[in-house]
Amino acid sequence: MMKRRAFLAGLLGVGAWPLSPLRAATQTEETRGNPMIEKLERSEAEWKRILTPEQFHVLRQEGTERAWTSPLNDEKREGVFVCAGCGLELFTSEMKYDSGTGWPSFFTTLPGVFGTKRDFKLILPRTEYHCARCGGHHGHVFNDGPPPTGQRWCNNGVALHFVPAEG
Repeated sequence: MMKRRAFLAGLLGVGAWPLSPLRAATQTEETRGNPMIEKLERSEAEWKRILTPEQFHVLRQEGTERAWTSPLNDEKREGVFVCAGCGLELFTSEMKYDSGTGWPSFFTTLPGVFGTKRDFKLILPRTEYHCARCGGHHGHVFNDGPPPTGQRWCNNGVALHFVPAEG
C-alpha cells in the first residue's frame, strides 16, 4: 500500500502522503518578481475600498472569474494591460492571443512583473502568478501556448485594465 501511495504522490507532485488540503495549498516555490519594483502594501479594508467585489475576490482572495465574462477577451487594440490593483504594466497587446479558454491569454509578460508559486487547490500542481508590486493574484501559467514561448499566461480579466496606445 505504501508503494502505491508514494507512486501517486510522486505522480501528483505533492510530496509526502497523506497530505492535508491546507498543507497542499500552502506549499510554495515562490519566485520573486523584479527587485527594482517597490512593493505596495495595503490593508484588507483599503483593498476592499479600492477594488470592486469581483476584483477583490480575484486579486486578494485568489479567486477565478467565470470564463467568457471579460470584455478583454475581445480587446484587439494596441496598448498595454496593467494590474487593476496597482497599475503596474504587465503585458502589451502584441503578447495577447486567443487561447479559446475564455480568459485573456498572453504568450509572455513584461520582464520581472510577476512572482510565481505552486498551487495545489485542484490537487494537480499548477503555477500561479501574482503582481510583483501589489501581490495581486492574476491567474496561472501553462505550457500549452503558442510559439515563441510555448506558454499560456491565463489571466483573469477583472485583474487587468487596458490602456490603449495614444494616437
